[in-house]
Amino acid sequence: MTTFVLIPGAGGVALYWRELVIELESRGHVAVAVDIREDDPALGLPEYAALVDEAIGAHRDVVVVAQSMGGFTAPMLARREALARIVLLNAMIPLPGETPGEWWEATGQPDARATADAAAGRSGEFDLETYFLHDIPDDVKAAMAGADRAPADTPFGQPCTFQAWPAVPTHVLVGADDRFFPAAFQVRVARERLGVEADVLPGGHLLAKSRPADLAERLLTYLA
Repeated sequence: MTTFVLIPGAGGVALYWRELVIELESRGHVAVAVDIREDDPALGLPEYAALVDEAIGAHRDVVVVAQSMGGFTAPMLARREALARIVLLNAMIPLPGETPGEWWEATGQPDARATADAAAGRSGEFDLETYFLHDIPDDVKAAMAGADRAPADTPFGQPCTFQAWPAVPTHVLVGADDRFFPAAFQVRVARERLGVEADVLPGGHLLAKSRPADLAERLLTYLA
C-alpha cells in the first residue's frame, strides 16, 4: 500500500482529484487530496507548502502528485524525508527563486500555446471549455460546477524558495492533448529544467478528470 498526496493546481480545489482518489483507493492505496484556499490573499507559496506538509503528516514513502501550478509547491516541501517520489502532472516546473509570474515568459509558454492554437485552427481566445474541459465527460463536468475558485495574486510574485529538487525519483506526466501547456512544450521544459524525459499520456490538461483510471495505472507503474 502506498500513500499518494495530491496537490491541486491553481485555485487549490481538492475536488479536482475526486475520480483519481476513487481509482487509487479501489486498488488498495491511500490517496490524500489536499485542499488549499488559494483564493485567500493571505496565503501564498510558503503556506501552500505547509498545508501539504501537514497532509503528509506521519505518512512515509509518500508519492506526491502535483498538478499544474502545484509544481511550484512540490519543491518547497519541508517533509522531504517522507517522500518516495514526485510526479509532476501537466505541471509548471520552477527554477530556484523563480516566481509563478515569471515562469510563463521564462519558459516560452505563451508562444508555445499560440503556435499550437494556430496549428489546430483555434482562435487563441481563452475560455475554460477550449483549454481545460474539452475532453472531460459531461457528468464529471456537471459535478465540478461551482467548485472552481480563482487564485489570489499573492503567490504569483513570490519566489519558489528551494535550492534543489528533493533527491527522490521525479517523473513528468504530460497530456498529449493538453491545449494550455502543449505536450511538446512540456517535454522540452522537463528536459531542460530537470533532465527528465516526460511520459506522454492521452488526455488534456485535467487528466485526473478525463482519464483517471489510465492515470492511476500509470502512477502505479512507477512504484515498481
